[in-house]
Amino acid sequence: MLLLDTHIVVWWLSEDERSRLSVSEKETLNEHASRGALAMSAISLWEIQMLVQKKRLKLTMPFERWIREMTQPGVINVLPLDAAVIIEVNQLPKSFHGDPADRIIAATAIAHEMKIMSHDRKMKNVKS
Repeated sequence: MLLLDTHIVVWWLSEDERSRLSVSEKETLNEHASRGALAMSAISLWEIQMLVQKKRLKLTMPFERWIREMTQPGVINVLPLDAAVIIEVNQLPKSFHGDPADRIIAATAIAHEMKIMSHDRKMKNVKS
């Protein structure tokens, strides 16, 4: 199972031709998706909603429909923000990352013993 950072989810599922994903990354995502082996933290749902609300992300369909389709079984598994994740957030050094959502995403990867896919250098160093 592979945990996706929010920007990876957005780049993979958007139809923006300027996607920052490499061909290799897209192949990895598609291969994991075909096995139902992609996940994201529930906090990413909120981050995506905020991007849409602030008009920093334009979707090809209404947000409600997009989010429901994206989180259907077989697309991306949404992992909850639960006690195990918060325990891992508590264990992260304060210097790890200043963004609370990124701290939760990293802790989710650790709690679920998953590799994380991210373009954020700090997130790439998360050890699950």
